Amino acid sequence: MQKILSYGMCSLYLLFCTCFWLYWLIQIFSAASHGTTRLGITIEGVVLINGTTCIARIDDDFVCATLDWWPPEKCDYGTCGWGRTSLLNLDLNNVILMNAIKAFSPLKIRLGGTLQDKVIYDTEGNPPQCSSFVKNNSELLGFSQGCLPMSRWDELNIFFKKAGAVVVFGLNELSGKTVDSQGSAIGAWNSSDAESLIRYTVNKGYTIHGWELGNELSGNGVGTRVPAHQYASDINSLQNMVQNIYAGFELKPLVIAPGGFFDANWFTEFIKETPESLQVVSHHIYSLGPGVDDHLIDRILDPSSLDSVSQTFGSLRSILKSSGTRAVAWVGEAGGAYNSGHHLVTDAFVFSFWYLDQLGMASSFDTKTYCRQSLVGGNYGLLDASTLVPNPDYYSALLWHRLMGRNVLSTNFSGTNNIRAYAHCSKKKQGITLLLINLDSNATVQVHVSTENATSLSTSTTQENQTPRTRLATMSRGSKISNITREEYHLTAKDGDLHSQTMLLNGKILAVNSSGDIPFLEPITVNQSEPITVAPFSIVFAQIPYIIFSVCN
Repeated sequence: MQKILSYGMCSLYLLFCTCFWLYWLIQIFSAASHGTTRLGITIEGVVLINGTTCIARIDDDFVCATLDWWPPEKCDYGTCGWGRTSLLNLDLNNVILMNAIKAFSPLKIRLGGTLQDKVIYDTEGNPPQCSSFVKNNSELLGFSQGCLPMSRWDELNIFFKKAGAVVVFGLNELSGKTVDSQGSAIGAWNSSDAESLIRYTVNKGYTIHGWELGNELSGNGVGTRVPAHQYASDINSLQNMVQNIYAGFELKPLVIAPGGFFDANWFTEFIKETPESLQVVSHHIYSLGPGVDDHLIDRILDPSSLDSVSQTFGSLRSILKSSGTRAVAWVGEAGGAYNSGHHLVTDAFVFSFWYLDQLGMASSFDTKTYCRQSLVGGNYGLLDASTLVPNPDYYSALLWHRLMGRNVLSTNFSGTNNIRAYAHCSKKKQGITLLLINLDSNATVQVHVSTENATSLSTSTTQENQTPRTRLATMSRGSKISNITREEYHLTAKDGDLHSQTMLLNGKILAVNSSGDIPFLEPITVNQSEPITVAPFSIVFAQIPYIIFSVCN
């Protein structure tokens, strides 16, 4: 019996070993067919960039960030993430803050947010009546009326001028209105307070790029709403005021509205009734849902979830085109997840997947400016709310601003759905810049660049089924000009942790030094004969000088 049991145990052991090795042999052969490394699989992909024409054109200062009014008492889901980041209490002497803005040269900054429709302006210099916001849940939007002292307005303008910021200010659209039982704000806009602020600003010689009226009052609104017809009438009043106050100025500020969530019917009526008085149609994006949601990362890494926002961009573009207006589209505020975001998600490395994809997608739909909520404040700031040290998205924004030019190119990627690809003419350099985002946790993607209508020193047609106008932008190592190179910026999370608030550029930690200086963003140089290697869960900017489109000249 013992022999039988022993024999049986050996047989089971041999069967187990055989199955184990068969399993690994299958994995090895399967891996070999996909170019697997120990870290995962390697797959091939091709990005096709069409240079026949540019599909859109963005502002040179496309990247924008917001500063809000929220006081320290603003809390969401038991977390109070705003601290001293309000327009009223932000430390304007902070060196990191100054350097962070200066690094963009310039950074467009939108001043506004939910409480802007409860702000009065103390242009008469009456401090006792100029009080800060006080939390009161019985009040509209949960806070009392607040006040902007002109001494603080002076400080802000002096700071922004020194930092080289381009400033957009959000005015109180609810001034003079009452909220009815149905939740609508009724009555015409009382423009007297806004007029006194604008006149004060002009008399002081402060430069304002745009005046925006109202925050999230379009469609169903947040807290309350203003009907499209009345909002249009209010905008016409603002435009007349701006034209009057800035009479004699060669360059007048933009008039911007409504700074709310997109509602096709509301926006259509509003744009139709403001054909001459509106220069920018602004809307807000919080497509990931509430910050308390535990599935935010799942949505960020889901290509179909990212794609869903394209419907909003496409609809607004169609409305603008069909209306005949000269107004252009801006994203005036976008924090991804509303109610202040989610710590270690919207302020961590993983959020750069969503943020950079948004910048790429928005620009492809002819959005001229994209304002991130926020520069600092909440759990979605480009800068940390406590230390003002840059979060990962700050560096993503800075690289975009420095590398991606105004002209947007048609870009299509084939090989995997987990690569997001966008291309622009390069900024202040010859060639193009390609942005590649890898949402895959396991696959390294070797990206080959194919072009249409490009002239290139390094172009060789290597596939029989390519047309004369479609070329792979690669060449053999033995070519006389094989020393042509491109610059690449590879962004990854420290220790591969998507929740990390530390970003690596080409393997090196990005951090300010002891003097508060923003680090130099140094690329690596890669021979043009090599494909662009995009590691799992990474982002790559590739500046390619040897692909030249006539639309980029």
